[in-house]
Amino acid sequence: MKNSFDYIIIGAGPAGLQLGYFLQKNNRDYLILDKATKPGSFFMSMPRHRTLISVNKVHIGTDDPVARLRWDWNSLITDDESLQFKNYSEKYFPPADMLVKYLADFAAKYNLNIKYGTKVTSISKPDGEFVIHTADGDTFSAKRLVIATGISKPYIPDIPGAELCENYVNHSINPQDYINKRVLIVGKGNSAFETADNLIETTAAIHIVSPESVKFAWQTHYVGNLRAVNNNFLDTYQLKSQNTVIDATVEKIEKEDGKYRVQLAYSHAKGQKAIVEYDHVIFCTGFRFDPTVFGDELMPELAHDGRLPAQTSEWESANIPDLYYAGVLMAACDYKKTMSAFIHGFRHNVEALSNVLEVKYHGQEWPHETIPATPKALTDKVIDRVNRAPEMFLQPGFLCDVMVVNEESQTADYFNGVRMHYVMDSHFSQNNHYYTISLEYGHFLGDPFSVERDPDPEAAVDAAYLHPVIRHYSFGQLVSEHHIHDDLESQWYKEIYVSPALAYFEQQLNPQSAMTMNAVAK
Repeated sequence: MKNSFDYIIIGAGPAGLQLGYFLQKNNRDYLILDKATKPGSFFMSMPRHRTLISVNKVHIGTDDPVARLRWDWNSLITDDESLQFKNYSEKYFPPADMLVKYLADFAAKYNLNIKYGTKVTSISKPDGEFVIHTADGDTFSAKRLVIATGISKPYIPDIPGAELCENYVNHSINPQDYINKRVLIVGKGNSAFETADNLIETTAAIHIVSPESVKFAWQTHYVGNLRAVNNNFLDTYQLKSQNTVIDATVEKIEKEDGKYRVQLAYSHAKGQKAIVEYDHVIFCTGFRFDPTVFGDELMPELAHDGRLPAQTSEWESANIPDLYYAGVLMAACDYKKTMSAFIHGFRHNVEALSNVLEVKYHGQEWPHETIPATPKALTDKVIDRVNRAPEMFLQPGFLCDVMVVNEESQTADYFNGVRMHYVMDSHFSQNNHYYTISLEYGHFLGDPFSVERDPDPEAAVDAAYLHPVIRHYSFGQLVSEHHIHDDLESQWYKEIYVSPALAYFEQQLNPQSAMTMNAVAK
């Protein structure tokens, strides 16, 4: 078997498969390595309770395959409609086993170049190329390396005694093992509440603890925060059913005679501390990137308390050239803000990464469409994209479209799904006349179900909910921006949205003419 490649991807999860799909489509020389015997091995055991919280909305009122991805959070990007996740499950929250089957079918359909049963033990870069050593004694080399292994190592906070406790990845999920027991769950994310929900019927008491208060996805718009599907436990807390959510720091854990003695320092009680006794302590504090396959001389720079690798706007390692990250690891760049930690976010990141690689290493242009540079043509294109595009809808304020106007030819090149930070760092910013088009949330505090809304189009700049934003740049400098008001159903075809956008492009493309028209109108 050949052992030298232009690209090697480590990890045959959804991100590795997605990038392999694009590399193969672009006729690139690549290999995917994975320690398991089939793709998507993480999802063979995770989540522990075997139900995904990624949306699978089958009936959306349209057959448009592009728009469908907005509400299909499990499919990979593909040109084969049979590989839509709706063909595998109609459940809104589908079983994890169906995702495993889907990923296997995806890999098989495209005959992706994957070497299974290959555990990587070390990575070096002695002469400008990466050298990958495996447990079987094989060696592979690559000009460019992509890590798509996810975050499989549990993240354990630095708490004395944490090593004595159980963890989300290995605790018993049989409720009968907790009959009449007192259980402490450390962490306030979805895995913590998923675990608590499973044990409500048998435990004497469950306490969920972390220093900060619960963050709800419906408030933050970050789907990694607590989702409604996992928050039944909060009823048992607020309605005094012996369960509690505590804002406190765990300072120390001791175990004696089979009992855990946990020292808590309360966050909102003016220095009050307590020692509380439990039968079980389960850490549900998430996962982290495992960099141990890299030697000391090639150790990647880390970010976010060592949880994730630091990256550039191209998803390249901050300190190791030609080392890239795909999948969950991309979340370092929009940490707990948008959806890069989830398939429905990183599949679009990966498509953007494949385009970055094509531009950077192969002299190719970012795929684009050329349209007339008239106010109506630009407005029509923008309105179509904000109503259909999944990238900007699922990665708000992170991925955008770019429209570069060529004043000499009176045309505009329209580019889909570009990372906003990349726009500023790349060839895009070298243009005299270009726009970014994105969907973004506004900023508000308080109850997200009760927000005052001013319907005046002039008030769109203060829109609280998801809404389109058009920004005009010249050589990286912001010239102007236009906000289109938010809409109850995120549909911006109505004249009240289109007319102001058309007027904006008329003013930007021909400011003198627009000034004359305004003067006549007055």
